[in-house]
Order: sequence, then structure tokens, then C-alpha cells
Amino acid sequence: MPEIVLENVTKRWGKFYAVDNLNLVIEDNAFVTLLGPSGCGKTTTLRMIAGLETPTSGKITIGGVTVYDSEMGINIPANRRNVGFLFQNYALWPNMTVYQNISFGLKNIKKEMPTIDFDIKRAVALRSILNKPAEVITILKDCLDKFGALDASKAQIRLIDYYEISMSTAKEILRYNMLESDNAEEKAAQLRAKLDKEIKSGINKQKASGCELNEKFEVIKNKKVQKSVRKMNKEEIDLAVRRVSRIVKIGMFMDRYPSELSGGQQQRVAIARTLAPEPSVLFMDEPLSNLDAKLRLEMRSELQRLHIDTGSTFVYVTHDQMEAMTLATKICLIDNGVLQQYDKPLDVYRMPNNLFIADFVGNPAINFIEAKGEQTADGSMDLTILDQIKVSFQPNEALRLADWIKAENQEDEARRQKEFDRQKQKKSVEKGNKDSRFRYRIARVEESEIPDHEQAITDNDFVLGVRPEFIKISPQGSLSGEVYSAMPAGMETTLKVRIGNYLFTGVVFGDVLYEIGQTVKLDFESKGIMLFHRKNGRLISLGAIKTY
Repeated sequence: MPEIVLENVTKRWGKFYAVDNLNLVIEDNAFVTLLGPSGCGKTTTLRMIAGLETPTSGKITIGGVTVYDSEMGINIPANRRNVGFLFQNYALWPNMTVYQNISFGLKNIKKEMPTIDFDIKRAVALRSILNKPAEVITILKDCLDKFGALDASKAQIRLIDYYEISMSTAKEILRYNMLESDNAEEKAAQLRAKLDKEIKSGINKQKASGCELNEKFEVIKNKKVQKSVRKMNKEEIDLAVRRVSRIVKIGMFMDRYPSELSGGQQQRVAIARTLAPEPSVLFMDEPLSNLDAKLRLEMRSELQRLHIDTGSTFVYVTHDQMEAMTLATKICLIDNGVLQQYDKPLDVYRMPNNLFIADFVGNPAINFIEAKGEQTADGSMDLTILDQIKVSFQPNEALRLADWIKAENQEDEARRQKEFDRQKQKKSVEKGNKDSRFRYRIARVEESEIPDHEQAITDNDFVLGVRPEFIKISPQGSLSGEVYSAMPAGMETTLKVRIGNYLFTGVVFGDVLYEIGQTVKLDFESKGIMLFHRKNGRLISLGAIKTY
């Protein structure tokens, strides 16, 4: 499978930058989700890789082949990039059966393909099956109806799926009438002898023309596989359709129309149709958004299994962070056209680069606490939170805050200088949708509709990020709060606890019941609590909070 590389890819309309200087490497056989809020540029990114959208500038490479380069004037069309696309709308032809929907695109493929001797390939498949006639009879007996008659349609599907053969081969097996034979072993031996003659004759014909066959029954001449520009024949199309129908388990629906299928079954047909041409990369643009909650959960599991079974590279667009977390090998989180973080799902959750990512990823949402303080000689941080409570933040790793701030300021200055230099270029267009500092939300019981006048933020201002599972309710807790709301959901209860005018969301596992207004004791108990710099919104360190 190919590696996908995006270098300085930008897409803009006028002054609006949908994607701004994106650099990204999608590894072979990865399952990457492009995640972000609506309008952030994730679908535009997907469409540019697929060839459905032309970038304004940059370079895109798939499997070592440059498919777009603004400097070189290269722009390979979508139909030559060997990619598959699965849309939010299944786009199935209502007047075609499932089989016809899946095979429709295959009939139009015309490209250079190996020359295959299908007569010998089919004869060898039949010869192999007839080596075990008792096995064939067992399969056929399972397809008898209550009157003892053979259900031919059921038998064909069983044979196709069990032996991974085409419909024409399955029909040939049924024509042998193995169930009606008095001596199946003897009849199978006679059929094998006949097939052996056909195979030998076919091989001799190839040899006479100076050719031979490899294990895939491809014609070889002068030690080279013979290829020609051609369309797929009926046998190839049928084998491809049956192959993908086995993968998504829809072999029994081949003769049905889309209107006769459920939403999940239609989704499987759409996936099968996309997989049939064996694309090197499969692009999916929110393909589960039309399904109900239960079916979405089932289809997530199916997509995960499908990724393993096919070995393809998957690129998946979603605004649902739960889908991204459960499906992806890596998450590419985008906001306002700018890449925010590209990491494994749990790394994005545990160590978000900034306040926006911490807020966007996680359900229930993270708790933010504004803090003010300084670093002490031992490396810990003496902080004041919730207006008056004194705590100590103890970083997991050695931290020199002054050096961290200096390095971040230097990096910001370098970025500003680079942008200034870019703006001086003649072709440069100023970004209309400028990047702004993320405004996090502090949950309060009473919130003013008019925001408070924000005082000047200094290097001593911080934000703590506390995941709901880090809030520990226990009689020994050092902080006192009041249950504001309690939402039991079986294995866990989501609590909102009030401390003064502030609200904290916590998750308590087990079947403990809480009453509204009940007084509880709690602690922020974890070494995964996040310390962000309020000035630039970036993560400084992970650590633990100790109350005095």
C-alpha cells in the first residue's frame, strides 16, 4: 500500500484559506481520521488527495508518484490515482440490483492488465474442489429445503463463499448432480480425469506459442508477464464482486434492490462497490452519519475489521471525536485549515498540544480551571485556583518554566517573521480567516451574558485541564462540593459538582446513586492533569495536583 505525503499544501478561495500550508505523511496501511469542527478544512484535504479538488499550491505524492505539484504543473486526475471514495450519501443506483451496483464501475475499467488463461484457471479450481467430493455433498445437503429439493440459489452462494469461486464455476459444480450420483467418489474421479485432459491440453497450447503460466495463471513469455490494455472480462468481474461481498457479508443480497435493504446493508453495498476495483487508498467522508446510534457502533466495528482484512490505507473524515478515537491508528486534528496535532488517538487524548485539542477531544468534555502562580525552587508550581484555593502542581518530568517560555516566544517570533516574509511576496494573499486564540469555557453555575473585561494575561497565568475521570469522589477528599446533577447510565454515572460558583464534570464508575444537593468530598487525583500556558494556550506539562 502507498505512503501519502502532503508538502505545503494550501487551498484558498480569494482570501479564505480552507487549508493553510498543510504538511502530512500518511503511512502505509494506516487508518487516519481527519478530525475537526465543521468548516475546518478536513473534507477539502480529503478531496485534494483524491483529486476531486485542485490545491492552490503545494505537492501531493501517493506511493512515490507525484499526483499534484503546483511548481511542476502536475495534476493527475482522480480516475488515474487508484483511489476509492465512500460518501455520506451511499449513491446506489435504485434501478440496479446489489450485484449490478457493485459491478457497474468494474465494467468501465480499461487499463493495462496481465493476460490470464481463465479456462485453465477455472479447470484447476474445479479439479481442486472435486478432490473432496464428500465435502461438496455435505455443502449441498445443507441447502435442501423441507421437501428434500435442492435450493439452487442458496447452494450457489454457499459454494461461492466456501471455495471463493465465481458464479459460473458454482453453476458448473451443480451441473455435476453430485447428490443424485450413486457413487460420488467414482463420479468425481471421472470428472477429474476429464479436467486433467483439459488442463494438459491448455498448457500444451501455451507452450506451443512459447508461453507458460505462473501460479496466478498469468501468461509469461520470455520470463515476463504478458500485459495488454483491456477491460475486465465477465469472469474477472464476477470474482471481484464475490470477493468484496464476502468481505462485507452481503453475498445473499446480490439479487435485491437498494430499496429492499436496511440502512446498514446499503452501507455495506456502498463499501463493497468502493472496494471492488481494489483501490490502493480508500477515502471516506462521514460515511456513518446517516445511521442510527446502534448501527453506527456496529459499522465502526465492521470498518475496523475491514481495514485489517483489506490491508488498504484508509483516510476517514469525521467531526465525531468518538469515531476518530475508536477507529484511527492516527488522528489528524485540524482547525481553521491549520494542522493542530497528528498523533495516535490516546496521545491526542492524554497529551493534547493545546487548549483547543483538549476541549475538542473527550466525552464528557474536559474541565478547565484558571490558575495563577509561580514556579518554586523544587520545580513544582504554587498556584491559586477557584479564586482562593491554594494548590501545588507537581510536573511528571523536570520543568524549567522560564526556559520553556523563552523557547516558545522565540518560536512564535520565528513564525511571525516567516509569515511577514511570505506576505512580502508578490503572489502572496493575506489570510482573511485569521487564526485567533482559542476561547475556552469555564463552567459556572451563574454565567454573565456579558463577558468580564479580560485583564492583561501574563506569564504567571495558567489553565489546568482535568479530565472527568480524574475527579475522585471519596469521604477523604480535600475539597468540598455539592451535587448539582447526577446522570446514571448503568456502568457509570456522570456527575456535575458545584464548588462555589464553579461546576465540575466527573465520571463515577459503578452503581452508586447520588442525590441533587448532596454534599460530597473530592480530589483531582491523577498524574495526567494538564498545565497549559494561558498566554499561548499550549501544553506545558502533565502532572499531579496537591492541595494544601
